[in-house]
Amino acid sequence: MNKRIVLIKDAPTPVGPYSQGVIMDGWVWTSGQVGLNPATGELVGPDVATQANQALHNIEAILRAAGSSLNQVVRVTVFLTNMDDFSAVNAVYANYFATDFPARSCVEVARLPLDALVEIDAMARVNRLASR
Repeated sequence: MNKRIVLIKDAPTPVGPYSQGVIMDGWVWTSGQVGLNPATGELVGPDVATQANQALHNIEAILRAAGSSLNQVVRVTVFLTNMDDFSAVNAVYANYFATDFPARSCVEVARLPLDALVEIDAMARVNRLASR
């Protein structure tokens, strides 16, 4: 299978030289998503829960466009600027992944793009080929 790029209006436009997602060999990988509102290009709020919710919403839109879904996610990475926010992000995360949890890593980092508080990426199986 050839590599296909996911680029949609329902997720933030990349702020650098990367794709929102890449589909290859029946899998989709999303780039890290911060809590950007796709319509405004601005962070959605000053708190980690609001930003995590938007980041996961953006991931969900990218997966849908790729022919996948949150149910097909096998791996997630969460980057936090403050590990004290772990439980707040978990509470939001549980709204998106209620059962059959994907494997996950969570790491604290010194800084994220646009001074976001959280960044999340995912890897998922593609159910069907996305239409373009």
